[in-house]
Amino acid sequence: MIRVLVFIVVVALAALGLAWLADQPGTIQLQWFGYQIETSAFVGALGVILAAVLLIAIWALFSFLITRPGAIAARMKQRRRRHGFEALTGGLLAIGIGDRAGAEHNAATARRLLPNEPLTALLRAQTAQLKDDRESARRAFEAMLDNPDTELLGLRGLFLEAKRRNDPEAARHFVEQAVERNPNLAWSVNALFDLQARSADWEGALGTLAVARKHDHINAKDALRRRAVLLTAEARELESVDPDQALALATEAHRLASDLIPAAEIAGRILASKGDAKRAGKVIAKTWKLSPHPDLALVYAYADPGASPKERLKRVKYLTTYNPEDIEAPLAIANAAIEAQGWEEARLCLQPYLEDRPSARICALMARIEAGEFGDRGREREWLARAMRAPRDRAWVADGYISDRWMPVSPVTGQVDAFQWRQPVDAIGKVDESFVIEERPAPAEEAPGDTVHQTAAAPDPKPVVDRPAREPVEPAEPEHPHAEILPPEGREDQVRTGSFAQPVVTPPPPTEEELRAEEEEKRKDAGSQSRPVEPEPIVAQWAGVSDREPEPTAENADPEPAAETKPPELSRDLPAQGMVDRGDRNTPGEEYVPSRPPDDPGIADDEDDETDLDRYRRAHIR
Repeated sequence: MIRVLVFIVVVALAALGLAWLADQPGTIQLQWFGYQIETSAFVGALGVILAAVLLIAIWALFSFLITRPGAIAARMKQRRRRHGFEALTGGLLAIGIGDRAGAEHNAATARRLLPNEPLTALLRAQTAQLKDDRESARRAFEAMLDNPDTELLGLRGLFLEAKRRNDPEAARHFVEQAVERNPNLAWSVNALFDLQARSADWEGALGTLAVARKHDHINAKDALRRRAVLLTAEARELESVDPDQALALATEAHRLASDLIPAAEIAGRILASKGDAKRAGKVIAKTWKLSPHPDLALVYAYADPGASPKERLKRVKYLTTYNPEDIEAPLAIANAAIEAQGWEEARLCLQPYLEDRPSARICALMARIEAGEFGDRGREREWLARAMRAPRDRAWVADGYISDRWMPVSPVTGQVDAFQWRQPVDAIGKVDESFVIEERPAPAEEAPGDTVHQTAAAPDPKPVVDRPAREPVEPAEPEHPHAEILPPEGREDQVRTGSFAQPVVTPPPPTEEELRAEEEEKRKDAGSQSRPVEPEPIVAQWAGVSDREPEPTAENADPEPAAETKPPELSRDLPAQGMVDRGDRNTPGEEYVPSRPPDDPGIADDEDDETDLDRYRRAHIR
């Protein structure tokens, strides 16, 4: 709208000017090369205007013809640049989605169209990384070092490549150059700090930490904590070489972080060795309030070298008053009481923790109490066995790594101040009921009138004696085709190394008709013979025991030979089926359990000629 108004105003002004010029009288005369031209002022003015327009048109045409090649080249360059950036965009997107073919195509296009563009070098390096071509990626990053705009980008890429091939020296070299070029980069400062801490370069790590704090890469609280950890690590290395310098470092670390257990431990130990027990006690007590630890109690107890065990116990009791609710307090008192032979006091300290899954350290202390107070090696072994499978005690834990001593750097991730004094995660909620130790139960008194006969009770096995192994005895072939070979009753749990139990042949039981026929035959034979009739093997086999005595072996032979006993006569009046003959009564459903296995002949009793084997046979006759 404004342009239209401006155009109308300009046309109106031109028309007014021309009208004013036409109204003005006057002539213009021009003499040039013998020609004389005379015209009015209006026509002369129009001629001048037309001549100017013509000159301008000629100059424009000339300029167009002169500048056209350059314009064409610029246009082509602009077009190439546009296509090159489109290739860069497509290549970066292909790398992001993992399209290796697309990344290679776009990288080649961008390199052809934009050879000097920094992003082209980056796309080339990342494409090589996507193809897992480490050598090409390294050359691409090294090419970036020649360009000031891409130098830091090349250093970062070379640093990452060195880390991938596990070359800490090269990685540290590149990251040091990056920090020197630009300390404002947080990644380079933090990476250099981690590498220095992993390589135990405590002085260099302290310097890098100062640079990080100066450029605000880390907050003040974390910087002070990390400085305390680094000072403690350096003090621990210097403790045996330069105690004075180690004491200064540990004291500064304790001032920066009072809850840092190793700093207080080192400072207290060095102060105690110098005879300053009072100052050492103050340092230990200050840290014990915040973070109780058994090493702190140990250093506090031995801060006075001339103290007796009872005096050390008093010192530990005083220390635990600063934090009596923590479990380390009763454990420290119990340990000191054991050293002072205060068994009852140590037991009372541990008693509240014995009911609910005592830890391995508590079990070990109980083992020391049992061995020291009563000399009971059996109870000691029980508690030690329980300690092997008890829940874990507190330990130094960092990134799943469990250590019995503090370390300034995590061996897993390399993080500084990663270790914490706590219970491992795998021990939380873990219940172990493998060992149940009761507190010295009173011996059970035998009730009067207990009978020897017990139902389905296996005899106590004899103690196992180590003997040389002997070749197994091949079992005899069963007489019955469907016979089943079974082990002797009551001997399943008596397996000895190097021995072979003699099998027992158990044929199927005979029918009632066969029993009656056999009984009639036995009665006839008994009338014609003057000696008692021995029971036939079929009866013993039906009872489940062979009538043939096994040959004595090194495993079941007694020291003295058994007296010869005469087998009892077979009773003519068999009891009813399902009854067991006891000699004086018939009791249904009972079985006689001998005092020793059936294959053991035993020792004959002088007062009773009837052996257990005879009573066993007679009890199984139905």
